[in-house]
Formats: sequence, structure tokens, C-alpha cells
Amino acid sequence: MASREAPVKPLRMLKSAINKEVVVHTKDGLAYAGRLIMTDSTMNVVMRDCREINPENGQEIAKYGTVLLRGSQILYVVIKGQGLR
Repeated sequence: MASREAPVKPLRMLKSAINKEVVVHTKDGLAYAGRLIMTDSTMNVVMRDCREINPENGQEIAKYGTVLLRGSQILYVVIKGQGLR
């Protein structure tokens, strides 16, 4: 019989991505790439070296530096270099 791994909780996965490159897609269709430096229990994220990117082709639109994105506006987060299991 195949063993099953326990599912990883989203908040735990997000906290494990601190100091890693992430791409955050928001509910309004925008995407932001940068280094995750902080998150909290409501999934607010703080990123440094943040860039707004075109979600379709990844081209940079603007540079912002350090930003806070509200967890209520986040659709999903992609941790760079981490594939699906």
C-alpha cells in the first residue's frame, strides 16, 4: 500500500519561503516578484526588491523596492524553484 504524506498547510509553506524568490498573483490580475522577507497569520506578505511583472509573459513593468501586499488581495503565491509534488 502506498504511503501518503500529510498535506503541507499554506501558511507553513509560505513561512518556509522567507528569504526566497516568490511571485505573488493578486485578485486584480497583477503579479509581483521579489524576495519574501515576512509574512503573518493573515498571509500579508512583505517583499523586498519587488517588481511588478506582466503575469502573461513575465516582463517587468515597474520596480518598487520594499512592499506590503495584503493577504486578502492575494490569489496565490509561487515559490521559485519549488515544483509541485
